[in-house]
Amino acid sequence: MSVRQSLLAILDQGACYGSQLRAEYTRRTGAAVNVGQVYTTLERLERDGLVDNRGVDDDGRILWSVTPAGRAEARAWLSAATVADGRDEVALRIALAVTLPGVDVSGILAAQRAGVRAALADEATRNDGTDATGTAIVAAARRARLEAELRWLDEVEVLAAGATGLAISDERPRRGRPARAVL
Repeated sequence: MSVRQSLLAILDQGACYGSQLRAEYTRRTGAAVNVGQVYTTLERLERDGLVDNRGVDDDGRILWSVTPAGRAEARAWLSAATVADGRDEVALRIALAVTLPGVDVSGILAAQRAGVRAALADEATRNDGTDATGTAIVAAARRARLEAELRWLDEVEVLAAGATGLAISDERPRRGRPARAVL
């Protein structure tokens, strides 16, 4: 989740100071964010014209408020569809392992399954004491992703069953880093 847009969305509800924003983020999502990241993000948002420094409160804390441009960015982010398309480190690691001769792919899949099952068990026993709907939504998404990963691992096992390792290709790319001259 984008901390940047999340902070804008929270500030759309009213002015807050940095630690308050951090607490609101955690209260609403159940996820932790480093307070230093919050303040760094606020400074960048101010630089980009998305928040304003509204002075200090009675305790000397800087209050931040969203600008009209920040409000528009937060609302656009909230209403936009997000499809995960980033690098999937687990898939890349397993795809590489399948192509490497002598690698125990079954062992890798077993270890990944065990890790996912442990995370699912941990998720089932986790109760942070809040009944926040946002926290429940985040937990449900995590459980669904973990369950989907177990199904995906079953599919990978079938796909990898007949795979054979690959030797280094004889094809050589035309470009490469030239060797440095030795003096």
